[in-house]
Amino acid sequence: MVLSNTYYYGNHPILVAVDNIIFGFDTVEERLKVLLFKRLVEPYAGEWSLIGSFVQEGQNIDDAASSVLEELTGITGLYLEQLKTYGNADRDTGERVISIAYYSLLKLEEDNAQLRDQHDSFWFDISEVPNLVLDHGQMVKDAIRKLKIKARRSPIGFELLPEKFTLRQFKSLYEQIYQAEIDDRNFRKKILATGLLDKLEEKDKTTSKKGAFLYTFNKEKYDEYLSRGFDIQFH
Repeated sequence: MVLSNTYYYGNHPILVAVDNIIFGFDTVEERLKVLLFKRLVEPYAGEWSLIGSFVQEGQNIDDAASSVLEELTGITGLYLEQLKTYGNADRDTGERVISIAYYSLLKLEEDNAQLRDQHDSFWFDISEVPNLVLDHGQMVKDAIRKLKIKARRSPIGFELLPEKFTLRQFKSLYEQIYQAEIDDRNFRKKILATGLLDKLEEKDKTTSKKGAFLYTFNKEKYDEYLSRGFDIQFH
């Protein structure tokens, strides 16, 4: 069989982009949030969107995604993982664009007013995501689904919580990820059995006089579970 000439190298006007779903956990509100932006260009300028960029000539796709994230936050080494490729022919009314979506995990304590002011962005609760341009809404849904799977097999809480946190905050994070209540006693038993957390002598007294003990991640155990994974169900 002889293939049509359209299958050979040549001038094919298809653009490649990267889009990033950035998650953060608010330890005060105890809510999982996603960072959204007011789109700057047509079509759909002024509407809510994910942050993204076109891949430049000679640029690796992963490097393009990393560059967007670092330029946005000013922080290097943030958690970044490829999610899925979106390539429906009619997904972008501006041009024929294939997008590779990534998701990132950001400690909200590392967020700052400059990030929001410069990029006209806002943290939305994952249960209150507004209508997004193109197929960005589907990207967010797919990322949340992926996050649920990842949370069961990898200690991703390390990437979302501050250096010191309470067990209540830790449990609230996983309840937000799973969008379901978790039995407190069962959760504490399972998570403490992993050895992932080190109990500190300090207490958080912001919510009560008695206070709650603070914990921190055990880096050695974190690296171990990150490399080999685990299978733990909290609900």
